Amino acid sequence: MGSSFSFLISHENSPAAPSLGLGLGDLPESCAASVLVYLDPPEICKLAILNRAFNGASSADFVWESKLPKNYGTLIQRVFGDSDVVCKDLCKRDIYSMLCRPNSFDGGTKKVWLDKRSGKICMSVSSNGLAITGIDDRRYWSRIPTEESRFRSVAYLQQIWWLEVDGEVEFPFPAGSYSLFFRLQLGHAYKRFGRRLCNSEHVHGWDKKPMQFKLSTSDGQQATSQVYLKEPGKWIYYHAGDFVVVDSGKSTKVKFSMTQIDCTHTKGGLCVDSVLVYPSEFRKRLQRF
Repeated sequence: MGSSFSFLISHENSPAAPSLGLGLGDLPESCAASVLVYLDPPEICKLAILNRAFNGASSADFVWESKLPKNYGTLIQRVFGDSDVVCKDLCKRDIYSMLCRPNSFDGGTKKVWLDKRSGKICMSVSSNGLAITGIDDRRYWSRIPTEESRFRSVAYLQQIWWLEVDGEVEFPFPAGSYSLFFRLQLGHAYKRFGRRLCNSEHVHGWDKKPMQFKLSTSDGQQATSQVYLKEPGKWIYYHAGDFVVVDSGKSTKVKFSMTQIDCTHTKGGLCVDSVLVYPSEFRKRLQRF
């Protein structure tokens, strides 16, 4: 883009065209808005500072309506309560911005947000929102505060014979394909003199049998996977399975679990942070970490 349109430049051996002095600032806001509909939100925000026309167009409700999930009103109702009250004085751009922040619900045990670029739903369930066998017995489990969790704490397993972690979430997911992950780490990370270290004192038993992950949905979908836990000191996203939402007009219940119930040996030294539900196309993004 330049300060004037290229077709206004005269060609050699042709009559000189009169200079109209037109630039991008003369573009009608309605035309600018029609362009912005085809861009993703970060690109819209960049063009908003280009000139007055794009700045005004970047606030158009129909531009941001196209970026919001089709059932965004139901999402707001589920997370915040009465959507009419919450959105009363907000334009669609402000609603998009509000939904892009990690918003807590279900007593703070879950967070949901929109991916800023794609507008797709992402969710995280804390260890406090999971049913963990023996969690109240300090001989086996403890809660450890840490800055490495978005929930500021993790469940830490010292040693146990029977490991079972269950959870569920019921949510009006927009139509699409989703992947579910458990965020786990062998060993307990801590800092000393500003350096990240890992205490692997209790890590044992994970090479004997694989961890089993399961998920099921209210419409009959099921998935199972088995993985050996590895790489102490590193947070790893273990893929439990995928599910597809066809009807965004109703809530989908997803149940999930992580078990290692072979009682022939003990296992320990495991940090359980959270369970994440991401659009399936983000799977490679998570598995880079």
